[in-house]
Amino acid sequence: MAKKYTEKYVIPSYECDRSDYLKIPTLVKILIQISGNQSKSLGVSDAYVHTFGLGWIILQHDISIKRLPVAGETVTLGTEAANYNKFFCYRNFWILDEEGNECVTMETTFALMDLKERKMGSVLDEIIAPFESEKIKRIKRGEKVLPVEEITQSKEYSVRYYDIDDNQHVNNAIYLDWMIDVLEIDWLTEKRPSSVSIKFNKEIRYGEVVTSSYQQDEDNTSRHQVTVGEDICAEANITWHS
Repeated sequence: MAKKYTEKYVIPSYECDRSDYLKIPTLVKILIQISGNQSKSLGVSDAYVHTFGLGWIILQHDISIKRLPVAGETVTLGTEAANYNKFFCYRNFWILDEEGNECVTMETTFALMDLKERKMGSVLDEIIAPFESEKIKRIKRGEKVLPVEEITQSKEYSVRYYDIDDNQHVNNAIYLDWMIDVLEIDWLTEKRPSSVSIKFNKEIRYGEVVTSSYQQDEDNTSRHQVTVGEDICAEANITWHS
C-alpha cells in the first residue's frame, strides 16, 4: 500500500483572493509542494531525480472542490503516490478541515522528462520504490477536457522569470493563473469553482508570449486554452457555482 504523507497548514491571507478564499493556482502549488516534501523525506528529492538527468512533469490535474479553505484556517494537506506503470505515475491529494471533513481532492498524472532531450522517459525503480506504490499495467485516463471551439475573450501574457521552475519551463500553476485571469471580475466575485480539469500538452519557456482564451458555456462551465502561436499548450474545463 502506498505511503501517505500529511502536513498541517495555516492558510495565509496573501494566498487568498479578495473574498478570503484560497486561490486555485495557489491551491495547486501547496499540494504539489507537499508531494515534494514527501519525496525529500523518502530520499528521492528533485535533486536526486536530476542525478538521472530526469525531472518530474505534470500531464493533468483533476480537482474536485467541496469548499475552498479561507484565510487563517488550519487545514491538513495529504498525498500518496497511489500507483504507476512504465511511463506514468498517479498521485492523490486531499485537503481536510480541522474536523476532518474533505474540502478538496486532486488526482494528478506525472511523468519523468529527460531534461536534455526534453522528451518523456520511463519510470525508474530507484525513483519510485520508496513510495511503495502499486504497479499497474493499464494507463489511467483523466477527466475528458472539452476544447475551446468559440472564443469569448483572450489576453496575452509574456513569460516572466518568476514563472519558470527548476525544469526550466513554466510552472504548472501559472497556466491556471492565466486561465482564471481572463475571466470577467464580476464572474469571479459571484462564482466559486467546484471542479477543475487541466491537461498540459506542451511546455512553455522563458520569453515566449502566450495567449489565454476561454469559452463560456451555458451550464456554468468555462473552457480554457493557453496557446503559443498555433500550439495549444494547455487546456482546461472549470465548473462554477454561486
